Amino acid sequence: MKYCVFICCLFLGELAFADVILPSMFSDHMVLQQQDQVRIWGWAAPNEDIVISPSWSNKTYKTKASNQAFWELKIETPKYGGPFQIKINGYNELVLKDVLIGEVWLCSGQSNMEMPASWGIKNGDQEIAAANHTNIRFFTAPKISAKNPQNNILTQWELCTPETMKKSSALAYFFATKIQENLKDVPVGLIVSAWGGTPAEIWMPENTITNNDTLKKAAEKLNSSKYGPIEPARAFNSMINPLIGYTISGVLWYQGESNGGSTVYDKTLEALITSWRRLWQKDFPFYLVQIAPYNYGDNHFGGVQIRDAQRRVSNNIPNTEMVVISDVSPIDDIHPKDKKSVGFRLADIALKKHYKVIDGLVESPNLSAITFKKNEAILAFQYADGLHQKNLKSLFEIAGEDHVFHSAKCKIKDQLITVSSKQVKTPKYVRFAWKNNSQSNIFNKANLPLSSFTTEN
Repeated sequence: MKYCVFICCLFLGELAFADVILPSMFSDHMVLQQQDQVRIWGWAAPNEDIVISPSWSNKTYKTKASNQAFWELKIETPKYGGPFQIKINGYNELVLKDVLIGEVWLCSGQSNMEMPASWGIKNGDQEIAAANHTNIRFFTAPKISAKNPQNNILTQWELCTPETMKKSSALAYFFATKIQENLKDVPVGLIVSAWGGTPAEIWMPENTITNNDTLKKAAEKLNSSKYGPIEPARAFNSMINPLIGYTISGVLWYQGESNGGSTVYDKTLEALITSWRRLWQKDFPFYLVQIAPYNYGDNHFGGVQIRDAQRRVSNNIPNTEMVVISDVSPIDDIHPKDKKSVGFRLADIALKKHYKVIDGLVESPNLSAITFKKNEAILAFQYADGLHQKNLKSLFEIAGEDHVFHSAKCKIKDQLITVSSKQVKTPKYVRFAWKNNSQSNIFNKANLPLSSFTTEN
């Protein structure tokens, strides 16, 4: 009898070991990227036959688990729709239900990306009550740090209801609603992986930093934080690495406050974007939110330097765009409550640049060239139709070879701004709104603000 029990236990243990296992992101209610070859992976017994059968077609996809007990397949997805089922067969059978096909965006950064409606967003009660959008789905990563790369995130896909929207990224939610409004109610999957109070260094692979002396020195200067880790890769390992390979349309990024004072943030952010695109093997769009003006202090330029670094990255890295939000953000709140305007601006960029379904001006004015003529600096801009100043105060400063800046007058004509100061006879440099808490007063006809900038770099 004991022998029979022993054999039964061995048999049951063998069956359990042989079960096909999936990462948490492949589960009921998930959203897969439409019209693509999406990657699905998991674990099973070595050499176990794996068969995937999606309900949207008659095709089956087959492979075998490796000697490392790992398997992966790419399956073809149709135009958006659903709900569908996906059967995955090995020694056992898994059935994924209520699967939608649509657009998938990874939303990452720190607290302003993480910030849910329950934190007190603008018009929060009304927005929460109206948040019945069951074809918007959230997959929100819990805050977990790790010294080494992980292969799973313990969370689940959730339908957007007033209850789930209340605890999910408000910015990502508003982005999704605007996308749906223009893409005929296409399902949107929002993978939210954000952690308040964290620097960019923890969101990229460790070797990206350790193999670059500039990034390594910057990482070593980070101050310890009670809000989260500062060591390289700690959030990447646990909150990004398990996502690599899940087919996405693009990335939304809102981060930078915790890197205030860095003089190499542009290099840091460029390295992050490049590393993610390399790991996904896709040059997906990367849309970032410029951090808002805030009272960081008057004895330094730590905040505005980050804003300018973000501006330069958006200009220098292909398929990278930035939205400016100084007009919808009070300078006394590091967590601006108007997340709807920010989400909509990101969506407008995606709808024009990526989906190509809208035209018109959705970008902020962007400095494109500067020339000097006698005692004047003449600035030219992209996206400058209807360029105008909203009050009489000039936020421009000008400097000569000595790099000493003086307040300057400005004149706007057509899409050019001419800047001059009686105190600077031969100008060499210009800067605009160059204070941590300075809010832009130059706008285009779309009522989008000009970013702070300096031409010293």
